Amino acid sequence: MFPKKGNNFSGGGGNEVYSASVAAALRAELGDSHQAVKTVMRWTGANERTVKNWLAARGGPRGEHLVRLMHYSDKTLEIVLRLAGREQVISGKTLLDARNVLAKMLQQIDLCLVDRVE
Repeated sequence: MFPKKGNNFSGGGGNEVYSASVAAALRAELGDSHQAVKTVMRWTGANERTVKNWLAARGGPRGEHLVRLMHYSDKTLEIVLRLAGREQVISGKTLLDARNVLAKMLQQIDLCLVDRVE
């Protein structure tokens, strides 16, 4: 009989924390539905089984898949920065996001004020 081939998703040590953290971030952002699997497949180009393993924390994305997830998923970006001990970067991003929301709100207020004057 031939030995089973393929990836072993048992993980070990830090890999378990990483896998569980990324899975939790993706599920928090996308949910647990099949649509979430399809979304992650579209974002990363990974196959369905691989994505299901990520969402079940049986393994975590590596390399280019992780970079693509971080591009599309703010929660994945945040968790990777936390795992790397870079919380200050998260704070800077949060401030920038808040500034952008405020800028859009001010733009809307200015439009309303111009409409009333005319």
